[in-house]
Amino acid sequence: MFENSQESKTNLSELGEFGLIDHLTKNFSPKLESTIKAIGDDAAVLNFENKQTIVSTDLLVEGVHFDLAYMPLKHLGYKAVMVNLSDIYAMNGTATQITVSIAVSNRFPVQALEELYAGIQLASKIYNVDVIGGDTTSSTSGLMISVTALGIAEKEDIVYRDGAKANDLLVLTGDLGAAYMGLQVLEREKEVFKANPNSQPDLDQYTYLIERQLKPEARKDIGPLLKDLEVKPTSMIDISDGLSSEIIHLCKKSKLGANIFEEKIPLDPAVISVCEEFEIDSTMIALSGGEDYELLFTISQDDYDKIKGNPHLTVIGHMTEENEGMHLVTRANQKLPLIARGWNSMENRED
Repeated sequence: MFENSQESKTNLSELGEFGLIDHLTKNFSPKLESTIKAIGDDAAVLNFENKQTIVSTDLLVEGVHFDLAYMPLKHLGYKAVMVNLSDIYAMNGTATQITVSIAVSNRFPVQALEELYAGIQLASKIYNVDVIGGDTTSSTSGLMISVTALGIAEKEDIVYRDGAKANDLLVLTGDLGAAYMGLQVLEREKEVFKANPNSQPDLDQYTYLIERQLKPEARKDIGPLLKDLEVKPTSMIDISDGLSSEIIHLCKKSKLGANIFEEKIPLDPAVISVCEEFEIDSTMIALSGGEDYELLFTISQDDYDKIKGNPHLTVIGHMTEENEGMHLVTRANQKLPLIARGWNSMENRED
């Protein structure tokens, strides 16, 4: 994990829990007016005045959610923040603060955790969120990182999963499948490296895919964009577990069915190319891959003209009455039932 054997390494025990927290967070300073008190007391103090507060949390576990054979710690810190901010943006909110807690084994020196926190600091700077606290503890099974994100929104602006209506349009941001195919490339190269540690992979042609896997970006831009267009989604969710799973979530919460059209699903050319290389169906990857952190939402048909032609948004289908079911309409005009085959952390394991 750390190739430079000459690099100075500090054992975690030299600092102790509180010394480690102080060391890792010494460069974090609150920037937002809503942060009254951040790190350094028994609890943080926040003041959101009359706005609604949004809270989300995620836990990432080594060997389940990430593999340090190819995931740099700085990227892991950045990604851990993105995973949580994406949930805030999926509520049509503005992310404001995060807390970060880690459980770490003694195989990690202090310098490794400095890299992790450098990624967290970069993410907090770019997305304008304050790091206001957290915890550290020891682990006997590698690294675990838990981030809790807080955000705010006006009560009338918050979007839930259950507000869609029949005939609403299904709209998607960005493109799908790149993160999953980036993971496939990294897993393949890991196996090549295990067989021949002297091999040097040439990953230039996979740059977009690998970046989408190792350093995803949450869609902070979509809320302000929709507000400028005077469009309020009727329901919304982020794409963390695959498109089919997320559509099913919206349908079940809104008690509706849906039709999505295969030909409308946005795919980057790099995804199509690498799916051909791996002999995998690109539509299946878009439906089931996950970790794209794009936003899926529904809008009234009356708002179609407001978003039409916007390069960030693609209409991929529409909601139907519940008894019509949930279907993918193929390029051959066949209707196939949508099945949730996305990521399941209780089943998926990295060996």
